[in-house]
Amino acid sequence: MSEEIMSLAVRCSFYKDGCKWMDKLKILQPHLESCAYNMAACTDCSAMVARNHLKDHRQFDCPKRNTTCEFCGGQYPGQRMEQHTGRCQLEAVFCENKCGAQLQRRYINAHMLNECAKRQIPCKYCSKEFIYDTLQSHLHQCPRYPVCCPNRCDSAKIAREEVDKHMKDACPSSMASCPFVQHGCKHRGPRYTMERHLNDTSKEHLNLMCHVVRRQQKQLLDLRTQLDNVSLNTDGTLLWKVSDYAARFSKSKTEDEYELRSPPFATSRYGYKLQVSAFPNGNGSGEGTHLSIYIRTIGGENDSLLKWPFTYPITFTLIDQTEDQSKTAHVKECFTPDPTWKNFQKPSKDVYTLGYGYPTFVSHNFLKTKNYIKNDTLYIKVEVDCSKINTII
Repeated sequence: MSEEIMSLAVRCSFYKDGCKWMDKLKILQPHLESCAYNMAACTDCSAMVARNHLKDHRQFDCPKRNTTCEFCGGQYPGQRMEQHTGRCQLEAVFCENKCGAQLQRRYINAHMLNECAKRQIPCKYCSKEFIYDTLQSHLHQCPRYPVCCPNRCDSAKIAREEVDKHMKDACPSSMASCPFVQHGCKHRGPRYTMERHLNDTSKEHLNLMCHVVRRQQKQLLDLRTQLDNVSLNTDGTLLWKVSDYAARFSKSKTEDEYELRSPPFATSRYGYKLQVSAFPNGNGSGEGTHLSIYIRTIGGENDSLLKWPFTYPITFTLIDQTEDQSKTAHVKECFTPDPTWKNFQKPSKDVYTLGYGYPTFVSHNFLKTKNYIKNDTLYIKVEVDCSKINTII
């Protein structure tokens, strides 16, 4: 029975790997010992490899194989060869900057740093980085590149971006206008001649500045007039607040003809313009004993449209500031200007008039009674009867 079994036909255990052997079972073992598809140990690294692959394994895969580098000719075991591959200093490689150059690896760093046309390099003037082969084009536009003054002045080379400023503010050969150009001087010449021009024409420049001052004074006067018109009371009533009265009264005792003037007021928007004057220490017959008060017409924008002389009733009122209204005792004086009075004719801007009023309006002693002066403040109210005033406008 055993003999029959051993005589049975069998295939090689590695028939799936490609072995075509087929024979009796009793000679299977001797076949396996020489079968090209059976596993055998590598004599160098002891790895189990199919016997028919041992040659390729020893040549290409065995980690302990010796391999010759095709670039440097060095002999290296398998593992070291893998490390050596891609690092051999004699291998020719392309520049990483993609300039197209191919050099041995040992020279590539020096090439990329010092020779490569595509290397990054800073501009020594503006410090920005550029590709080397574009640097020359940049220098023709670099804002910090030193250039000569277009006027060939003695100045050292200056940065390109500062040329305009140099030409405008510093270049002695540039054409420049006189510093007084805004005030009327027409001179224009090289900057180095300007000092001589200023010395030679100082009188003309002084005349120009005097003209400017006069013009500005007129502008200030016009602005002041406009401001007065904006804040002008135009209903024919003035409530004049005289503050710091004690100090003003003391000052009037030491200064002759010390006069307080009220803000101007008008009878209407286009009507007569008037102003009140007060003399704390008196004027004329009231000097030293009374508060004197006067009113006059002053020049307005529409005087040529108004009827002259001014002949409308005027009322002065010294306000009693007592809180209990039932106990107040205001002081009133009224008058109507006479057409023959010079004080109320059409005003002239060149002639100052005191106006008409009351030199003995109230005595100093009387002011101390009641509450005519309260918190060092005195109020004077002036009213013009505008009911009969007609203007052309």
